[in-house]
Amino acid sequence: MSTVSGLPTPIGTDADSDGTAATAEHSTELPTAATTLVDTGTVDAPGVVSAPHSENAAVRADSAPVRSVWVSRAIRIASVVAAIGLWQLLTAGDVRAGLRFDTLPTVTEIVAEFGDHLGTGQYYLDVAQSLIRIVTGFGLAAVVGVLAGIGLGRSRLLADVFGSLAELIRPIPAIALVPVAILLFPSDESGIVFITFTASLFPVLVSTRHATRALPTIWEDAIRTLGASRREVLTRVVVPGILPGVFSGLSVGMGVAWICLISAEMISGRLGIGYRTWQSYTIVDYPAVFVGMITIGVLGFLTSGIVELAGRRVTRWLPREVGS
Repeated sequence: MSTVSGLPTPIGTDADSDGTAATAEHSTELPTAATTLVDTGTVDAPGVVSAPHSENAAVRADSAPVRSVWVSRAIRIASVVAAIGLWQLLTAGDVRAGLRFDTLPTVTEIVAEFGDHLGTGQYYLDVAQSLIRIVTGFGLAAVVGVLAGIGLGRSRLLADVFGSLAELIRPIPAIALVPVAILLFPSDESGIVFITFTASLFPVLVSTRHATRALPTIWEDAIRTLGASRREVLTRVVVPGILPGVFSGLSVGMGVAWICLISAEMISGRLGIGYRTWQSYTIVDYPAVFVGMITIGVLGFLTSGIVELAGRRVTRWLPREVGS
C-alpha cells in the first residue's frame, strides 16, 4: 500500500483507471461497428435478420401465392378453350375414328343456336322452372338431412328405429322412384320435387351422421365439465364441429340433385331444361340438345359453386392451401 499526503491509496487504482479508459475506448468502437452493420442492412443484433431483408422476404412470400393463383386460373381457362377448339376441329372435319364426330354439330352451330335460344322467353321460363325445383328439393333435403344426420349420429334409439330403414332405401336410385312419385303425388311438379329431394337427401344425411359420430368425445366432456347444457353442447360443439362434413355432403347432394332432376323432367316434366332438351332430341334438333346440355352444366357449376362458397365462409377457420 502506498501513501499520498499521508493517506492510504488502494493498490490497483491506476490499473482500474486504465481499465475504465480501455472499456470506454471499446464502448466507443462497438456502436460504430453495429451502426455500420445496421446501415448495410446485414444484421441488427446477433441472430436477428435486418429489416430490409425481412421486408424483401415478406414481399416475395406474398407475391408467390398470387402468381400461383393466376397461373392456376390461366391453366383452367386454357384447358376449356383447348377442349372447345378440339371439338370444332373434329366436328368440322367430319372425323370418323372409331367415334362418329361427323354426326355431331360444330361449335359454331351450337353458338348460333344458343343465340337463338337467348332471344326467346321460353328458354328463360325453362331455366326458372328448373331452378325453382332444384332450390325447393335441395333446400328441403339440406334441412331434413342435417337434422336427421345429427339425430342418427347422437341417439342410439333413433339409430335403431330409423337407421336400418334409411340404409335399405339409400341404395335405390332416386330416378327409379319416378313411377312411385307419379302414383303418389297429384301433380307432376310435386313428383319432380320429391325426386330431387330424395336424390340429395342421403348424401347430406350420411355425411352429417358420419361427421357427428367422428367428433372427439373430449370436446363434449370438456364443455359439460364447465356446466354446459344439452342445448349448448349442440350449438357450441356439435354444430361447429360437423360443418366441414355437412358441406361435403351438401356439395355431393347438389350434383346428384341436378342429375335426377333432369332425368325426372325428361320422363314426366312439361317444363324445364331437361324436358326441353329431350324434346329437341325427339325432333332431331341436335344443336338445341347441346344448348340444353351446356345450360345444365352452367347451372350445376354455379349452384355447386354457391354451396362451396358458403361452406368456405362458414368454415373459414379451417386451414387451406392458398388458391385452392
